[in-house]
Amino acid sequence: MDYNTIMRIAQEALEVTMWVCAPILLTGLALGLLIGMLQAATQIQEMTLSFIPKMIGMGAALLIAGPWMLAMLVEFTQGLYERIPYLIG
Repeated sequence: MDYNTIMRIAQEALEVTMWVCAPILLTGLALGLLIGMLQAATQIQEMTLSFIPKMIGMGAALLIAGPWMLAMLVEFTQGLYERIPYLIG
């Protein structure tokens, strides 16, 4: 097993991680920004006001993007299992 193969697998793992985390993180970021602007405009500084909508939005993003995220993880894992003979041989 050579160094380039290991680096390629590590790069693919990081890319898959980035794509799988992106829908939830971007939803939290967008909702946090929107609620922060609303709080700044109304001068309401209640912590639960930003926490609860973000959790609901991130849960909705998980429900919507969950099947795609799972399919991406399964595809990556299957690719790893298919490479085992080439990695040890």
